[in-house]
Amino acid sequence: MEDSAIIVEEIYPAPLSKVWQAITDKEQMKEWYFTIEDFVLEEGAVFNFSVSDEERLYRHRCVITEIVPNKKFQHTWTHPDQSKGESIVTWTLEPVRDYTKVTLTHEGVDTFSDGGPDFKRENYLAGWREILGTELKQFLAK
Repeated sequence: MEDSAIIVEEIYPAPLSKVWQAITDKEQMKEWYFTIEDFVLEEGAVFNFSVSDEERLYRHRCVITEIVPNKKFQHTWTHPDQSKGESIVTWTLEPVRDYTKVTLTHEGVDTFSDGGPDFKRENYLAGWREILGTELKQFLAK
């Protein structure tokens, strides 16, 4: 199956430094993203978090692969309990006048097909749209 990367873009009425802090500071991430107790902003660092619904617990394991302060944050994204797949999530920030444009690219979600129907591309797309279009937007508006 050919992978079709998920790309979600949002422009926020916030300075780039504020957006960078929101996506890379674990205390701020708790307020809009996930609680990631073992998060450390260092290349090679591993972080884990879990999300549950009524039926299952979804553990995520990620490894930070690239950090370019105020520009790019990249990490792997895996579901070790449900799939052998591995994907890459890249957050890219760029200033647009007094605003900040965030482009999130999630590549390799097709590698999770062995995890079953919960791991379909459209579920990831809907999740990222909610996270960037609602959760992060509301957090930055505070």
